[in-house]
Amino acid sequence: MPNPKRKHSKARRDKRRSSNSKLCVSSLSICPQCKKPRMPHKICPHCGYYNGKPVIAIEAAEEKKK
Repeated sequence: MPNPKRKHSKARRDKRRSSNSKLCVSSLSICPQCKKPRMPHKICPHCGYYNGKPVIAIEAAEEKKK
């Protein structure tokens, strides 16, 4: 089997490998508390609930603007 005569650069290697990471799009699920889309198995960024329990306190949007 032939061997490469010179080392391929890291950029060239990573360009070849990058096509595998773009194959699937992550799905969204609906939060049972606020009914907004969120990533599955993650804390809801809108209400801060996970598995029916409050995990983090989310400030109101009006307070963030001030």
